[in-house]
Amino acid sequence: MILVTGASGQLGQLIVSSLLARGVAADSIVAAVRSPEKATNLKDLGVQVRKADYTDTASLSAAMEGVKRVVLVSSSEVGQRAVQHQNVINAAKAANVELLAYTSILHADTSPLALAEEHKQTEAALSASGIPHVLLRNGWYSENYTMSAGMAVEHGAVLGSAREGKYATATRADYADAAAIAITSEEQAGKVYELAGDEAFTLADYAAYIAQISGKEVVYQDLPEAEYAKVLVSVGLPEGFAAILADSDVGASKGGLFDDSHTLSKLIGRPTTPIQDTLKLALL
Repeated sequence: MILVTGASGQLGQLIVSSLLARGVAADSIVAAVRSPEKATNLKDLGVQVRKADYTDTASLSAAMEGVKRVVLVSSSEVGQRAVQHQNVINAAKAANVELLAYTSILHADTSPLALAEEHKQTEAALSASGIPHVLLRNGWYSENYTMSAGMAVEHGAVLGSAREGKYATATRADYADAAAIAITSEEQAGKVYELAGDEAFTLADYAAYIAQISGKEVVYQDLPEAEYAKVLVSVGLPEGFAAILADSDVGASKGGLFDDSHTLSKLIGRPTTPIQDTLKLALL
């Protein structure tokens, strides 16, 4: 059986769908979720839905029963992830899992992004555990930006602190396919995949794409990190999360979110989804 953590989240659900599309039997997939009562859509697919809270070690141990492979989708709770991931690793080790795939961050070992620290800690914990594992070092999701494309059209501007830094983004579905392929393939233990989109863009390019698709004037306005963080807080984001986003932009200016190895498209056997396609879905 294959267990997917965070299976009711955006990436987790797509990984389950990709596994099914690849012919994995529904009853051999375990959708591990914090609130099973909110995962009826997964149960309707025929997969096993089990309660598994990153902070509840008993639930994690119970969810691992009979499981041979695990996709550890990184927790969304920044600042708590290293401990939460360790709980999953401990449960997987106790269950004698034969392979664990972890969704890390692009170039985790050298990344300038503050977000990389907990990923590095998790990668170290996996190495220490002795569990055979594969690292899926995901770049930025295209949806991280396209979800706010409408606001950019409304205000005529894309704001950020990335300067001329390049983003090699891909969609969650692209990364989900990579996870599904890695966890169902043989001889994956020890592999490290640096996963990113085929086509990179700057935020100035991104603003130009929005303008072209929407027919409205949209420009990129680069801001100092602290000022950008303040803007994010002013539109409702928590201070801590705003600081992380601003830091990530600065990290992008240093090359932290760029990769041109085309490892992702090679792994999934098709080109990654261009940012323009994702923008069209968001805007049209």
